[in-house]
Amino acid sequence: MKKDIDSSSLAEVVDRILDKGIVIDAYVRVSLVGIELLAIDARIVIASVNTWLRYAAAVGLTEIHHEF
Repeated sequence: MKKDIDSSSLAEVVDRILDKGIVIDAYVRVSLVGIELLAIDARIVIASVNTWLRYAAAVGLTEIHHEF
């Protein structure tokens, strides 16, 4: 019985994460004596495809940009 409760709780958590989505936005910069050695800009999105498409449309990631 305990295992069924744990399984359903985990399933509910995963379902909620995929439904609502999680976005981790990070910017890391490493400098030494005023010289930037490394810069990392990362955006990690954990969501269902539908949730991600809504997020991408909201932040303008679905627009096609041509660079020539």
